Parts: sequence; structure tokens; C-alpha cells
Amino acid sequence: VIENQPLLTTLTRADTRMLQNLRNLTISNSGLQHISDDAFQDTPWLSHVNLSSNALHTLSWKTFQHLPLQELVLVGNPFNCSCGVRWLQLWQNGSRAELGNQSLGCWEGSALVPLGSQPLHGCELPTVRIEHPDVVLHQGDSVNLTCYIAGEPPATGDWVVPDVGLEPPVLSEWELVLEITNVSSSLNHKDLTCRAENAAGLAEDSVTLNVTFPPVILDLQEAIPQHFWCIPFSVDSNPAPSIRWLFNGTALAEGPYIHTRIMEYEHNSTVLHGCLWLNRPTHVNNGNYTLLVRNPLGSAARSIWGRFMENPFSFSPEEPIPVSLSPLGTRNSSLEGPVETMDEHTFGVSVAVVLAVFACLFLSVMLIVLNKCGRRSKFGINRSAVLAQEDDLAMSLHFMNLGSSPLSSTESKLEGLKSNFIENPQYFCNACVHHVQRRDIVLKWELGEGAFGKVFLAECYNLLPEQEKMLVAVKALKEGTERARLDFQREAELLTVLQHEHIVKFYGVCTEGEPLIMVFEYMKHGDLNRFLRSHGPDAKILDHGQGQPYGQLTLSHMLQIATQIASGMVYLASLHFVHRDLATRNCLVGHDLVVKIGDFGMSRDIYSTDYYRVGGRTMLPIRWMPPESILYRKFTTESDIWSFGVVLWEIFTYGKQPWYQLSNTEAIECITQGRELERPRTCPSEVYDIMQSCWQREPQQRQCIKDIHSRLQALVKTPPIYLDILG
Repeated sequence: VIENQPLLTTLTRADTRMLQNLRNLTISNSGLQHISDDAFQDTPWLSHVNLSSNALHTLSWKTFQHLPLQELVLVGNPFNCSCGVRWLQLWQNGSRAELGNQSLGCWEGSALVPLGSQPLHGCELPTVRIEHPDVVLHQGDSVNLTCYIAGEPPATGDWVVPDVGLEPPVLSEWELVLEITNVSSSLNHKDLTCRAENAAGLAEDSVTLNVTFPPVILDLQEAIPQHFWCIPFSVDSNPAPSIRWLFNGTALAEGPYIHTRIMEYEHNSTVLHGCLWLNRPTHVNNGNYTLLVRNPLGSAARSIWGRFMENPFSFSPEEPIPVSLSPLGTRNSSLEGPVETMDEHTFGVSVAVVLAVFACLFLSVMLIVLNKCGRRSKFGINRSAVLAQEDDLAMSLHFMNLGSSPLSSTESKLEGLKSNFIENPQYFCNACVHHVQRRDIVLKWELGEGAFGKVFLAECYNLLPEQEKMLVAVKALKEGTERARLDFQREAELLTVLQHEHIVKFYGVCTEGEPLIMVFEYMKHGDLNRFLRSHGPDAKILDHGQGQPYGQLTLSHMLQIATQIASGMVYLASLHFVHRDLATRNCLVGHDLVVKIGDFGMSRDIYSTDYYRVGGRTMLPIRWMPPESILYRKFTTESDIWSFGVVLWEIFTYGKQPWYQLSNTEAIECITQGRELERPRTCPSEVYDIMQSCWQREPQQRQCIKDIHSRLQALVKTPPIYLDILG
């Protein structure tokens, strides 16, 4: 604030150079007569200026043209009525900078008159007009732009052009000609401005060039993980280009899980920024991505390698399984060393035989000692030895499938069933496995055969006190090896623990002679998958010669089936058992539509297309598995919940195979990318909501099986109203 300074007559840039952050300036009641055009060049934030009661006779608009001026106070200055204050008159009439609220006057001779109404002859803003061909320019063309200027007092003009190497304009008194040769794409959507000024003020006219050119790929980067994966790119093109992608040289079919997204357009430009958006890509998406852009003037292409995760499989699940033909003894044959002669080989064999005989004698002595001193189990096998060898076995219901778990050999079964579960001794140490006399079992006929052996329908006497005889299902062990007997004992102890109305009942074992036998409850209608198909809309096509006591299943029937399976899974989850292969093929149907979880191990032979092999041994039901189980072999109660959601889908499609239209590789891709099975036609939205709650990507976000069971029970009591419009 400067006041009462009669000696202050001039204000220049030098006076304000150090006041870069100045926002408010007051100079009043002083002798200020002149302010230079650039006085406030270094004060870009100046918004309030009070110059009242000074000695200003004229003031240029150029002094304030670049400022964010909100208030300009000029009352009490002896302005002359001349062209130099015409801009003030225009601002006052337009109420700019609060001038409309001020009583400004100017001296016309010796008379002080109001500035707002005083005619100022010969003082008008200049006029500017650009004349140019109204056509679209092509890259490489030449064009002349002519700017016509008029004004009183006379105006001066110039071109304001982008810094793109344009030739300086040709000047005359009343026109400016801008010559542009070899028009480039850098001028597209750029403003070319012709500007004229005089004492009254400033005027300008602009033209925006429309330059067409073939596409240019400005940038293509490697994939980056955001909320989803993105392969970023930037493209410039006029007219707008079409955008396509190649994946490993083949056209990429875009869809909801892989598609192009334009993220932003640059302001006043044809440059667009986008990305190839990938929702949960896996190893199958690794490869070469080529961006193709095209417009009527040309095309461009650029490639980038995309890598999202390592392949969790050693080979493609669709490839044939490699079989090693090399004998075990040649495993170190690649090591450097002398070639073994026939004599050396004979000597080595002799030594091996002697050592083997000695080892057998030693083991025989040890077994005799153990039989005398150790506590023996009912199977004739030392119990502590069994538990010691099986410490790393998971508490998995898949021991119900002796010899036919997803791993197709005994060795691979042990490897595949490892987990982080800690064995609870109370489940096994006190388990009392019931023994059935062989004479009480009368086989009737064979029900099926699996990798473990055969299943027979049989009559069993003296099994229950209230029944002299009853029908049972008998599972006969094919192998009689020590390893098989250990597994047999382990499975029997486990099955004895599992007692629930919706788990197939295990009655006991028969270990007299060979083969070893397990006795199960007989479920007259067989596995649930076949039952669903034979009681669905396609039953006539799939007729297996079985009757249909219920006809086509109704919504109420399907809800009852689902609720019973959920009840069994609630029980298993309460014991921290993981099923690992829950599917309708592994559920059995009995009298009065009673459904129980249980599998005699035949499903991998009957439903071989539901599994594929990994590494030549492991068989995985990938269509029922969640992403974490497919990619990392992680099996938990949450992975069972995912499988239960697929079981629901099977029930409401009358036993269709999940992803039946896709190969194994395609099914893996869909599951790991987060795609969901479509809602079955006969499925109410309330049930599909339950399915989707089972298919959450994050295991901890899946609804617990207890809550799912409660929701299904509520639907059984009050079935949703569902109209099959397509039906």
C-alpha cells in the first residue's frame, strides 16, 4: 500500500520486478502520472489494483492484459477523453473488474464528463478476418492463410502460430499472409491465430487446421499390473483408426475379459491413449501381442511380448502324456565315466543279489521282533508303523477312493494328498473298525470296476441286529501288496469316523483271506449325475433302460438334492475334512430321493472325460476346481465350496458337464480368468446367487458352507416362483 506520495510519478517493470507474489496493490493520493505497458509483467498473481486519486491522464490496456484482474479502482484520476481510455469505457460498460460500479470521468476540454456515455470518435477496436480454403488438408499439402485487418486508429497485426517451424508471415498494411508448405501432422488440430491491436484494444481471429494422415503408433509398452493387467499404447491418426490385435500372429478375439479400452483423448488433439485390458490373465495369455492400427490413408503395426505368469504345468493338458521307456537303472547314464563291460555288470548284479538277500533276512528278523513286542492292529499290521509312515497324509475324504483318488498310483496318491493339516489322533487311535465275516457276504452281481478293484451288489447277513440280511455294496481290493493294505487300513479307520445321514454309511471290513473287502450302504439309484440325466428333459435320448420313478425332476426336487449335499459338506467342514473331488458323479441316490456323498472309486473310469492327467500320473477334475487349486494345487474347505457351486450348476442343468463346450485348456483359461458358468435355464436367480457366492476369486470371500446350507433350507421351505419362459 502506497499513499500520499506526491513524488511518485512513474511506475515501471523495474519497480515491481521483485514482487512476483504480489496479489494486492494500492497506490492512492499520490502523484502517479504514467504506468508502463510492462509494469506488471513479473506479477502474474496480481488481482486487485487500486490507483484512485492519482494524476493519470491516460492508461494502456496492455498494462493489465495478462493479469487475472478482479478489481481495478481508478476513481479520482483526470483522464483525457481520447482513444487511450476507450478500453476503459468498454470495460465499464461491460462491468469488468468492478469498473461498472465506479463513477469515472474524462476531461473534454475544460469540462469533466462521464466516461461511460462520452462519444470517442475515431476510436474503435480493430477487426480481424482470416480467409482460408475451407477444405481438409492432407499431410504434405501447402496452403496460404490470409488475415485481413482494419481499424481506426490504424492497427498492427501478427500471426500467433505453434512452434512447428512455420515460415514468417508476409506483411502489408492491411493483410498478413501465412504461407505453409509441406503440412505436417503436427499441425493437426492446432490453432493459428491472427491478432491485431490499436489504442482501443485487441482483436483476434483463429482457425484450426484439419490435417489428415495415416496412423502412427507413438508408444507401446510392456504389460503392467493395475487393478487388471494393461498393455498401454498411444496412437495418433486422422481420421480415427480401427484398432485390432494379433496374439502370436493370429487375430485376437476380444470379449469381456480381453478387450481394447481407450483411456483418454488429448485435449484438442487426435492422439488417443488406451490399453489392451486383460482380466486375470494366466500363463495361457503369455505371448506376442501385435497392435494393428489402420485408417483409409495407411496402417501401422508394432509388437510387444506379454508375460503374466509362469506355466504351472510342465506340459499342455491337451498334449499326449510322455512315457519314459528307460529302465530305472539307467537314470544316471548321462554322467561321464567309463562304459560298463559285461563282466562288470555281472559282478554288480551278484553284489546286488547278495545285499538284497541280506536285507530280506534282516527285515524278517525285525518283523518277528515287532510281531512279538509291538501292539498289533486288527489287520495284522503294526499300528505305530502305519501312523509313522502316513504322517504327511492329508485329512482328506479322498481316502474313500482307495487306489483311485485323483492320483492314479499309490505313490502319486501319497504325493498328491500332502497338505498342511495336522492329524488329530482322536479321529483314529480309538476308531473301532467293524469286522464282517466272509461267510456272511453273498455276492449277487458286479456293479462296476475301478482302478482299485470291483464293486459288487451283495447280501450281508448278521450286519444289523434288526435285520437278518440286507443289500450292501461291497468294494473288493484288487492289489494285495503291503502298501495297499496300509491304505486299506487307513481308509477303513477314516470311514469309521464319518457318521452322518448324508455321507454314505460304512459298515465295516472283511480281512479274512483275499481280497480285502469294504462293506458300504447300497444306494439303489446309483450316482447322482446319471440319475439327473435320466430324470431330465433329455432322458429319452440318454435312456439307459432305467425307470423314472419321479419323472422329470422339479425345482423342489433339485432344491432337496442340493440341501442334502450341503448338509453332508457342513459335517465334513466341521471335521476339517477336504473332499477335493465333490461332484454329482461322486454322490449317490437312494430310496425316496435320499442323496449322500460317497464314491466307490469308479467315477474316474466311467466319467474319464471329467478328468485330465498332469505329469502322467495325477488326474485332476479341473472343471470343478477353483483357480488356486488349478494353479497352485491348494485344496481347502474353501475350494470345496467352489466345487459345491459347480455341483449346484450340475443339478440345475440335469447333469451337464461344466464347460462342456470347451476343451480342458479352454476350461482352465476360463476358470483362471474369472469367468463364471452361465445361469442354467431352469435355475432361479436366488439359487444362481448362491452359485456366484461360491465362485468368488478370493477364497476367504466365498460364503461358508453352513450359511449356504441355511439359504438352501429356506428355499426348500419357500421355493422361489420361477417361470421357464423358454420352456
